[in-house]
Amino acid sequence: MKRWLLTLAAMPLVANAGPPLQCDVGPVMKVFGSAPWLVYSCNDASSVVLVAAPGSPAMPFYFAFTLEGTAYRLRGEGTGSKAVTDAALKELQNLSAADLQSLRRETIAVKKP
Repeated sequence: MKRWLLTLAAMPLVANAGPPLQCDVGPVMKVFGSAPWLVYSCNDASSVVLVAAPGSPAMPFYFAFTLEGTAYRLRGEGTGSKAVTDAALKELQNLSAADLQSLRRETIAVKKP
C-alpha cells in the first residue's frame, strides 16, 4: 500500500514532465500540524513528498514540494481533516529551501531493509 500512495502522490507532479518521479527514498517520520507525516524524497534531487501517516487524522492527504526555477512550489491534495491539514500547511509554508534539503538528507540516510 505504501508504494501505491507514493505513486499517487507523484502523478500530479509529472503531468508535463518526462520520466515519472519516483518518490520512495525514506521515509522519515515528522510532525506538522500536530499530525505525523511520512517524508520521502524523489529521484529528481530536489522534490520532497509528505504523506499522512497511517492512522493520522490527516489521512488520506499528501503534500509535495517541487523545485520550479529557483523556488519551491508546495501542493497538497486529499480528504483528510481540514483542520489538521490546514495546520500542517501553515507550518510547511514556513520551511526554507535549506529546510527541505535537510529533510532530503534525512530521507537519504534511512537504511533500506
